[in-house]
Amino acid sequence: MSTPFPFTAVVGQDDLRLALLLNAVSPAVGGVLVRGEKGTAKSTAVRALSALMPEVDVVSGCRFSCDPDSPDPGCPDGPHAPGAFASRAARMVELPVGASEDRLVGALDIERALAEGVKAFEPGLLADAHRGILYVDEVNLLHDHLVDLLLDAAAMGASYVEREGVSVRHAARFLLVGTMNPEEGELRPQLLDRFGLTVEVAASREPDQRVEVVRRRLAYDDDPAAFAARWADEEAAVRARIVAARELLPSVRLGDGALRQIAATCAAFEVDGMRADIVMARTATALAAWAGRTDVLAEDVRQAALLALPHRRRRNPFDAPGLDEDKLDETLEEFGGQDGPGDDGDGDDDPDPGPGGGPGGQPEPDDAPQGDGDAAARPEAGEGGEPQPSGGAGEQSPARSAEPFRTKVLSVPGLGQGAAGRRSRARTEHGRTTGARRPRGALTKLHLAATVQAAAPHQRARGRSGPGLVVRRDDLRQATREGREGNLVLFVVDASGSMAARQRMSAVKGAVLSLLLDAYQRRDKVGLVTFRGAAADVALPPTSSVDAAAVRLESLPTGGRTPLAAGLLRAHEVLRVERLRDPARRALVVVVTDGRATGGPEPVALAGRAARLFAAEGTASVVVDCESGPVRLGLAGQLAGELGGTAVTLDELRADSIAGLVKDVQGSRRAA
Repeated sequence: MSTPFPFTAVVGQDDLRLALLLNAVSPAVGGVLVRGEKGTAKSTAVRALSALMPEVDVVSGCRFSCDPDSPDPGCPDGPHAPGAFASRAARMVELPVGASEDRLVGALDIERALAEGVKAFEPGLLADAHRGILYVDEVNLLHDHLVDLLLDAAAMGASYVEREGVSVRHAARFLLVGTMNPEEGELRPQLLDRFGLTVEVAASREPDQRVEVVRRRLAYDDDPAAFAARWADEEAAVRARIVAARELLPSVRLGDGALRQIAATCAAFEVDGMRADIVMARTATALAAWAGRTDVLAEDVRQAALLALPHRRRRNPFDAPGLDEDKLDETLEEFGGQDGPGDDGDGDDDPDPGPGGGPGGQPEPDDAPQGDGDAAARPEAGEGGEPQPSGGAGEQSPARSAEPFRTKVLSVPGLGQGAAGRRSRARTEHGRTTGARRPRGALTKLHLAATVQAAAPHQRARGRSGPGLVVRRDDLRQATREGREGNLVLFVVDASGSMAARQRMSAVKGAVLSLLLDAYQRRDKVGLVTFRGAAADVALPPTSSVDAAAVRLESLPTGGRTPLAAGLLRAHEVLRVERLRDPARRALVVVVTDGRATGGPEPVALAGRAARLFAAEGTASVVVDCESGPVRLGLAGQLAGELGGTAVTLDELRADSIAGLVKDVQGSRRAA
């Protein structure tokens, strides 16, 4: 078994360490979501936390970790005889992004259930994580159906496995910890709200602190056991402090004054629902217990707000999480001082002091910064500015996008089998049942009628004598289902001089932003190709981060000639590479242009030949016609014909005006 990196040896990342420790003190806080760039010790800190968790008592032989003091009466391994128990370390269970439903919730032996009426159940990861930690790395990439199962288990504290009338239930209460890189896409709002706390992490820009990070990592890699031994005392001190804080927690007093501050803060920041108030109350109480106090101070409420509210304030997918600290201080001051001893605000009690100066008890470098800075205030990695096009003559500063609007769905015709999403029809593991087939590998969704039909003719030959049906593995039938998939929506945007009128480009950006918002809601990948001057640029390679596409769009300049053929050829190359990476994901190309082609020899003919490459491969496409004015040439419509797609105007793109668009796309494809 490998030696984990010690929690107290993590340099900096005070908010991350504090949030994890507060959940160790009070699991009712509701878990932690860790957002940040790659290489910032997110996973290292989470995995190190498990070594600090106090041991748990479990019923001996119970696969579901029942508490011997209050065993689950519905435990599949029960009923449990009193007295037999064992102590073990708290588990940290990792949920892989690509896990199956059966791996998460467990699996029933359907053959034995039908033939013998026996609930033979193999526990999944939710059972393993009960009374421990469930860790999801890259939680924003988790498939929707697994997210739904996590939401259900987190809400009910139990996991239910249903297979054709056969049901198994077991307790599943766990500390949910997720890490994610926002560049790879945002998290569904429903799951985002399930995390009690969230922290933003970024690598320090302070050289001395970076030196210390490298020094400790190299020492750990050279000899993990010796490195861990050097931090054993600090680890033991923090572990003892967690135990002491847990024992003190029931005695902590949350007075009316602190409660009023919590309620006023949540109201002032207009968070949805009441979960934020409850999480803040639990977090403030845990902060007081962690500091060894029995009264909640105003500082506890402030720190709780900074951890519990930022991710609950997003009003749309393009809003960066954050909190106005000046407004927070004003609210706390306005509603403070109403509750006796905990509200003097003298600042003598640090809500998160550790044995060595930080919450993990580690020595900090003397000149370490108080924080790593706001990641949102720095340029994104690899984002040194907008793409630099060829031919800068006549370049204009970027126009602001118009207000986004709701669009009707643009879907890919036919039936796919790509990643789960909400755009186009696809064969999926979830959705409405459309038929049955023999299972390939493990059976996951039984088609009961087809199974009975397959077994019925053989009952006499199999010697059936009782009421039970004699079922063999060859009789089992897998249900085939139809649901929705996510697609790759590749935007090809004309940024040439013919699009440069500010009002026009503002409307174009508003339309693309609206389609990006739709792509976020439908769990698509997106990419952005722009063309102007003499060349085309991949402004954003295909990614799940719709936010990144919105940022690139806002900084898009205009001017120069219209190399339409170059834009289409660059998009074709992007799709070719993406098919090699993800062959099951189908693409929808959205070309945003007025259809003009200028620059170079025979630009119109070259653009037509490039467009026909998409038609020959059957790539679904839509041309958003940006031509305006009383005289229109209809060039975008001609381009759509070459692509084998359909053309819509900016006005027709709105939800109220686009009812027949999907039908038009399918009709044009059939005609081609």
